[in-house]
Amino acid sequence: MRPVYLDNNATTRVDPAAVAAMLPFFTEQFGNASSMHAFGASVGGALKTARRQLQELLGAEHDHEIVYTSGGTESDNTAILSALETQVGRSEVITSVVEHPAILALCDWLEKHKGVTVHRIPVDAKGRLDVEAYRKALGPKTAIVSIMWANNETGTLFPVERLAEMAHEAGALFHTDAVQAVGKLPIDLKSTEIDMLSLSGHKLHGPKGIGALYVRKGVRLRPMIRGGHQERGRRAGTENAPAIIGLGKAAELALAHMSDEQTRVKALRDRLEQGLLQRIGNSFVTGDTDHRLPNTANVAFEFIEGEAILLLLNRAGIAASSGSACTSGSLEPSHVLRAMKVPYTAAHGAIRFSFSRENGEEDVDRVLEVMPGIIANLRSLSPFWKDKGAAKAAADTAFNPTYA
Repeated sequence: MRPVYLDNNATTRVDPAAVAAMLPFFTEQFGNASSMHAFGASVGGALKTARRQLQELLGAEHDHEIVYTSGGTESDNTAILSALETQVGRSEVITSVVEHPAILALCDWLEKHKGVTVHRIPVDAKGRLDVEAYRKALGPKTAIVSIMWANNETGTLFPVERLAEMAHEAGALFHTDAVQAVGKLPIDLKSTEIDMLSLSGHKLHGPKGIGALYVRKGVRLRPMIRGGHQERGRRAGTENAPAIIGLGKAAELALAHMSDEQTRVKALRDRLEQGLLQRIGNSFVTGDTDHRLPNTANVAFEFIEGEAILLLLNRAGIAASSGSACTSGSLEPSHVLRAMKVPYTAAHGAIRFSFSRENGEEDVDRVLEVMPGIIANLRSLSPFWKDKGAAKAAADTAFNPTYA
């Protein structure tokens, strides 16, 4: 039976057209773009084309506002560390409690080892940012705000354009981790006040190991990796030409398929959610269902463990996840769902289904065929399901609101 892949927020399949664009740069056009001979010049020209392709997807004003990196994590780290170094007299960072570990782990380290003050803004039950708490946290000591554009687990969107304006009113820089948003949402950076934006190639059908940091013209950037003069002195190291070419092609394809993401892919997600809720009781969709990514569904099934659901889905040839792939080694419920105060009885059984343009109606049909039996089977074995009232009371007692 054809496997069903619904874990596209973790990674996407590289588009065959992107692979085809990359291949010549391994064997035929293999020169170093910094070299002055013809081998280097041909690669340099291809890199300029790829940079313009990404510029167009982002709606950036200049192609030199794009700095290539190894991925979203490096881009996130570079943005925050650079701001703390360039924003003289400012030593505070503002972020949210539902950020990706690439942001949260760095902020924890800065707080512990560098004495940086970090303000972590809470969210409500739908995962929406507490804008008033954000407003109060802004001040003369704020160096940078880093708020994700779209949450990787629930798909909830944050009003980053307005948040950037508020940051500038306080004299701070604004960065957004847009790893999940780029390629799925129309973006026009030149019409916003966003200073820096992170993205990763493998989230939009490009290769792994390549990403970019958008840096608005005029924003000072201190390189995290020092060495040669590559990327206008902002990120040293010989350019990963094949991956950059692949990302450029993926960006071009993402722009061409943007309407498909907003319509057909969104319809697949909605049909899956509606079908699951109709067929399975004691389940609900998490996040802000009015303002979220078109491809992401996070459904909580009460009184069972998400790991068991995923194992049985995998046996049926269906790939999904219980949250971020970067935190999958933890037995604790997702930090995102904890911050939203989703009860433990449901947070443990939350499953994320994330679509791409490569999915179709048959994928939804297969999940709807398999999922009710999986849930019924697991609940028949669950002592919590047999005494739901006691399970809810125990979970409420154990719930630790400090996570939020």
